[in-house]
Amino acid sequence: MRHFGHIAPEVRQRLFHREPCAFTADSPARLLAAALGATLYSPATRPRLADDILKQAASGVVSMVLCLEDSIDDADVAAGEENLVRQFADLAARPGAQPPLLFIRVRAPEQIPDLTHRLGPAVRLLSGFVLPKFTEERGTPFLDALTAAENAGGRRLFAMPVLESPELLYRESRVETLEGISRAVDKYRDRVLALRLGVTDFCSSYGLRRAPDMTAYDVQIVASVIADVVNMLARADGTGFTVTGPVWEYFRASERMFKPQLRQSPFLEVQAVELRERLIEHAMDGLLREISLDQANGLLGKTCIHPSHVLPVHALSVVSHEEFSDAQDILRPERGGGGVLRSAYTNKMNEVKPHRAWAERTLLRAEAFGVAKEDVGFVELLAAGIPG
Repeated sequence: MRHFGHIAPEVRQRLFHREPCAFTADSPARLLAAALGATLYSPATRPRLADDILKQAASGVVSMVLCLEDSIDDADVAAGEENLVRQFADLAARPGAQPPLLFIRVRAPEQIPDLTHRLGPAVRLLSGFVLPKFTEERGTPFLDALTAAENAGGRRLFAMPVLESPELLYRESRVETLEGISRAVDKYRDRVLALRLGVTDFCSSYGLRRAPDMTAYDVQIVASVIADVVNMLARADGTGFTVTGPVWEYFRASERMFKPQLRQSPFLEVQAVELRERLIEHAMDGLLREISLDQANGLLGKTCIHPSHVLPVHALSVVSHEEFSDAQDILRPERGGGGVLRSAYTNKMNEVKPHRAWAERTLLRAEAFGVAKEDVGFVELLAAGIPG
């Protein structure tokens, strides 16, 4: 699989200075963590889940979470488990089927070994588990169970803990909770692919819900948690983890609305300001701003609950030609001693030592999402990526 792999090769060649790399579920964890992109959630109870998974993969989704937790009723858990086993078997039996990275969001540690056993040979399609309401006390049994299931099945399995507990939100317990989470995930570092933020749960603790014209960063109590999570768990000194952006709750049928206009004028004739005005009208401007703020605050990828969110996340994750040029200049071997240089675009200062971690992170994102050509921006990537 690869990002933008669902569009024609000749279109990718027109868009990208350097195309996104191909990867599989067996690729190095560092690349997979960067390549998660828009991770689409789906209830595990969907009766045609196998078809849904392949449909989303054909539309550019590269990671999905099949949820047995908050998205389904407590009474439906057993039925959801049975459905997952059937749907995985269905997928495994389809010749040539290429599903995205698949994760199961569980409720209890014992579900992990139970499901990996019940999946049988189809477990080869499973990349790991999403662990809810993660703290050191609650999360360690999940990580122990995942390790045991991995050893029993011989299949590499990743964990994606969700940071959403009230202890993490409350000021009096936040630092202690973060320190505990840090100890737990560091102990299982090779198994933890990424940390996910549960902002909806944070808001619920105070009876809050952000409006469609506001981002998570406009809700100050939420923004403070994101800042502290990044501060303690996403450092660029080798101790940090990939932290993904929070879910965006609003959606409209914007793909259907834009497709005719974008297909009539797929590239330069579509003006960015016109598209942006229409996105604002249909509650998408908040999503675009939040994705940009996620990246500015050190987050990579995003939890998504609607397919219309996937393409904007991926289009805004592509590295611009200017960013790529700066990162390459900073990391040239002859620059190892430091110093300051003018950017190739002659519009900024690149200071080698302070900007090195940014450059390394940028080149990893470039590997996963590609580098746009010099005259290609978000609008062109969005237009080309809409299926159909």
